[in-house]
Amino acid sequence: MVTKERFEQGMTLAQYIDQMSANKARFVRALDATSITSEETQVLERLGATRRVMVITEDWCGTCLGEVPFVAKLVDGNPRIEMRLFPRDANLDLMNQYLNKGLYRSIPVFAFFDEHMKEVARFLECRPS
Repeated sequence: MVTKERFEQGMTLAQYIDQMSANKARFVRALDATSITSEETQVLERLGATRRVMVITEDWCGTCLGEVPFVAKLVDGNPRIEMRLFPRDANLDLMNQYLNKGLYRSIPVFAFFDEHMKEVARFLECRPS
């Protein structure tokens, strides 16, 4: 279970970018190039109770470089939703709650919570087999 206190230990997007040691320029370019359509904004509307988004990621991960900027832009500008990012390898207590197929520490992980920290949705990296 992710508590509000644990969630608040995560990094804001700006803090995450500041500490990046790999792929920082690529990540920032991807973030700048990402735009959100009105249809895409409806994703969060369908999760109407969402107040917090937890992202488990790593800056060396190519899949994260492709997906995290989209979610960041989706949340950006929505004052009622807060996003925090957690590097996977430094936060195994969180990662182990979101194992892919119960076994794999696949990233990125996106978990959406309501105002009471009740999980309303989750999306885990999943590659076709």
